[in-house]
Amino acid sequence: MAEAGTGFLEQLKSCIVWSWTYLWTVWFFIVLFLVYILRVPLKINDNLSTVSMFLNTLTPKFYVALTGTSSLISGLILIFEWWYFRKYGTSFIEQVSVSHLRPLLGGVDNNSSNNSNSSNGDSDSNRQSVSECKVWRNPLNLFRGAEYNRYTWVTGREPLTYYDMNLSAQDHQTFFTCDSDHLRPADAIMQKAWRERNPQARISAAHEALEINEIRSRVEVPLIASSTIWEIKLLPKCATAYILLAEEEATTIAEAEKLFKQALKAGDGCYRRSQQLQHHGSQYEAQHRRDTNVLVYIKRRLAMCARRLGRTREAVKMMRDLMKEFPLLSMFNIHENLLEALLELQAYADVQAVLAKYDDISLPKSATICYTAALLKARAVSDKFSPEAASRRGLSTAEMNAVEAIHRAVEFNPHVPKYLLEMKSLILPPEHILKRGDSEAIAYAFFHLAHWKRVEGALNLLHCTWEGTFRMIPYPLEKGHLFYPYPVCTETADRELLPSFHEVSVYPKKELPFFILFTAGLCSFTAMLALLTHQFPELMGVFAKAFLSTLFAPLNFVMEKVESILPSSLWHQLTRI
Repeated sequence: MAEAGTGFLEQLKSCIVWSWTYLWTVWFFIVLFLVYILRVPLKINDNLSTVSMFLNTLTPKFYVALTGTSSLISGLILIFEWWYFRKYGTSFIEQVSVSHLRPLLGGVDNNSSNNSNSSNGDSDSNRQSVSECKVWRNPLNLFRGAEYNRYTWVTGREPLTYYDMNLSAQDHQTFFTCDSDHLRPADAIMQKAWRERNPQARISAAHEALEINEIRSRVEVPLIASSTIWEIKLLPKCATAYILLAEEEATTIAEAEKLFKQALKAGDGCYRRSQQLQHHGSQYEAQHRRDTNVLVYIKRRLAMCARRLGRTREAVKMMRDLMKEFPLLSMFNIHENLLEALLELQAYADVQAVLAKYDDISLPKSATICYTAALLKARAVSDKFSPEAASRRGLSTAEMNAVEAIHRAVEFNPHVPKYLLEMKSLILPPEHILKRGDSEAIAYAFFHLAHWKRVEGALNLLHCTWEGTFRMIPYPLEKGHLFYPYPVCTETADRELLPSFHEVSVYPKKELPFFILFTAGLCSFTAMLALLTHQFPELMGVFAKAFLSTLFAPLNFVMEKVESILPSSLWHQLTRI
């Protein structure tokens, strides 16, 4: 019996839902017709005349109190709506209407799925303890002397901020120095050179380190052997001095490459010697770690020089060899250099193989990885993609995968599309970037814009779909969707990394709900009416009567036409029948 009663109630509810979904207009006209038929027994005309007489007897003070109270209530609703929106990211009135009225009107209640997704996002964000504003070394950073300084000479603007250069100085001290540098005069000079703020002082110190190294070799040669030239070649030179000169003194990429090749000879010799002595104590182990960093840095910059000079295949080979020789040194992010070079060669299969290795859930993401994955999926459908055709027939599986990849990339870094679509002007990328920030977007677009333009229709697909990401990302930003929550401190950090003449891109904010705007307008309008009624009571009374008469004029016209067509005693005739 209970099951039968439950089934009957479910059928009754479904019938009501169906009727309200499709027949609400019929219900509305039926109600109007019944009200018109019952207007005589219900004495509707008499009640309306009584109400109008009562309103005419009211004083202006009543209207002042009425509008003031309305303004107060609407203001309280506005404050509550704004607080609820700031805390939960949605309108309370909208949420109540969707949660309770939509099921009655035949809608689908998605609260359970939304709650499960939000709980999964919360748990994922709790599992990932990520340093929000950690600054990373730009793997595609330019050369100061050959590129940044040339920009300064032409434009008179400084492309690097003091904060960015200070971070580079800290990196150089970390990678290129160790505690035993005081034992070698050249390394001791370079240890001080990396701390110098003046570029000319650093360059002079690098030359001094090379000169001291040469003088010492010539002095020690007679004590070592009789062949002076042979022994000079055997003595180590200061590789870090060559690095500094290649980075800051060389005015062209070709000059920088020559200096890096000299640094490679010196660095390779130091690395081999320290490799043999690394197990003799902590001091030798620190030297070996330093020499390893120096050697990896030199080889990476040599590969970048080859890439800049158009020898892309040679650069790819050097990067692959470097990644095989030092697979554990992921701090330089050499795979991002490799991805850019492979895209230049249009070796998309090799790009996909690199992404399969580094686009892993356990590895940190970057704009290069996310947007390169989106580019590869967009490449499969972009040449035939049409938004008009997609709206008519829907998205295919491949198009859906491409759109989802674009949404994933945009959620990770929402600033990139404006640079790729050339809605914002590019500047030289900084030496350090903030992941998911404007600095990373500039660094990515600066090198990868040409690759997106090369794929036919890729930018068109991006233009049509990237803004749809913000309808999927939960708000406020403390809740992530596919990644951990978007850091709220990126704007401040990017302003420190990027030059002052650049307008920093800010994460797109979600628009205010309709009901907040509506209650704000209602509160302002009723407050203005209360003030005008208090100041000009007679004038506002005339205005109110004129407004009401104008408002009800169409209704009175319709009622007169209906009464002229239908007999006035229709209810009496129906009772007689």
